[in-house]
Amino acid sequence: MNIPSNLKYTTDHEWVNLEVGIATIGITDFAQSELGDIVFVEFPEVGDNFDIGDPFGTIEAVKTVADLFIPLSGEIAAINEELDADPSKVNSDPYGDGWLVKIKMSSPDEEDDLISFTSYKEIIG
Repeated sequence: MNIPSNLKYTTDHEWVNLEVGIATIGITDFAQSELGDIVFVEFPEVGDNFDIGDPFGTIEAVKTVADLFIPLSGEIAAINEELDADPSKVNSDPYGDGWLVKIKMSSPDEEDDLISFTSYKEIIG
């Protein structure tokens, strides 16, 4: 199972790459493997605002549909439009081309609520 050590994680199996004021968000390798073949991703609009924990879209696999929850408060700065044409990138490259959204963080102190790579590894066993 691929779990990059430079990222932060959530118990909802999302990863977060923190940059200055911007966070890139996707689902983990574990999550995509549990969901199976991804066939569709529903995104918010650029400019939409969310509070931490709000649902911001859905991810649909052959077997199920799952809600996506925003791990940090802020405004959607970008969505991965490439997933409209090829949602399977979430399966093949969840930490690269399969990213979901970028958010302009409104409360950088929320970063402290994210979990480390070591803690995430323990959660998924």
